[in-house]
Amino acid sequence: MDNAQLERMIQYVKTQVLRNPNVEIGPDTPLVSSGMVDSFALIETLVELERVTDLRIPAAMVAPTDMDTVRKMFDVAARLGKPRKKIETR
Repeated sequence: MDNAQLERMIQYVKTQVLRNPNVEIGPDTPLVSSGMVDSFALIETLVELERVTDLRIPAAMVAPTDMDTVRKMFDVAARLGKPRKKIETR
């Protein structure tokens, strides 16, 4: 995880999940346990995490606690993520 990826996920959570670009959240702000993010938003957030990291993350292996903070999201991506298969073009 680099700072650009971290910032991209924070901005995604603020604008697409919380729908409040002015809310102050950081890498370690509790999102799920605080009630800011519900379980319905986690699948979309996981899809965005896959885009940001370019990894395939098996949703069935991810618990809500794994997605509680942006930093934890990147930890689960590093732990469970597999490189996406590139489609070759000729």
